[in-house]
Amino acid sequence: MAAIVELKNVDKVYRGAVDTQALFNINLAFEQGSFNSIVGESGSGKSSLLYIIGTLDRPTGGELWLEGYSTSSLSSDGMAALRNRTTGFVFQFHYLLPEFSAMENVLMPYLIGHRNADDKVKKRADELFDLMGIARVKNNMANRMSGGQQQRTAIARALMNNPRVFLADEPTGNLDSENTAVIYRIFREVNRQFGTTFIIVTHDRRIAEQTDRIIEIKDGRIVMDLLK
Repeated sequence: MAAIVELKNVDKVYRGAVDTQALFNINLAFEQGSFNSIVGESGSGKSSLLYIIGTLDRPTGGELWLEGYSTSSLSSDGMAALRNRTTGFVFQFHYLLPEFSAMENVLMPYLIGHRNADDKVKKRADELFDLMGIARVKNNMANRMSGGQQQRTAIARALMNNPRVFLADEPTGNLDSENTAVIYRIFREVNRQFGTTFIIVTHDRRIAEQTDRIIEIKDGRIVMDLLK
């Protein structure tokens, strides 16, 4: 199966009074529909790697390829358009907009490129709330939900545009063990149902060991790539 995400000889250097190199000659490919984790200690470079995969940052050297196309020549606007079309994000902190309801937050990625949400789009949002198991709170304001409900709303938002790639940066870092298990089951169900490619950055080995592939990064270099 062809790779949907590919990194070729990727370096990342943060410029400053003293330059800091976060990534060294990274070569990785992720197949469509795969379920992957990236592990490493704090400061290992795993978040830098995820941000480059998600086009939130550009590599200093090397290339990122998405859906068979190099992103090197894309403008910032072009990168943003590609990101909104192909990629969903969930972070440790849900980043919901508190002045909007859960439903309005979930519709936001669609509304970025469209004036209004029609009945078909709203049905898609309703289906996502059902999948997340939080349909009863879809009209609640974002700050009137539990932490687990907020994170599930953030996941629904990330899935609104039916992304082919789903990136998660410590998505269960603020959750208890029960909600962590729920979030993992949701990820697996989405992966099975929609064929979405998952790349999950986590420090939790228990989560990583449940994925189909574990990539370990240390000091900006890949030190393990285990396909189970």
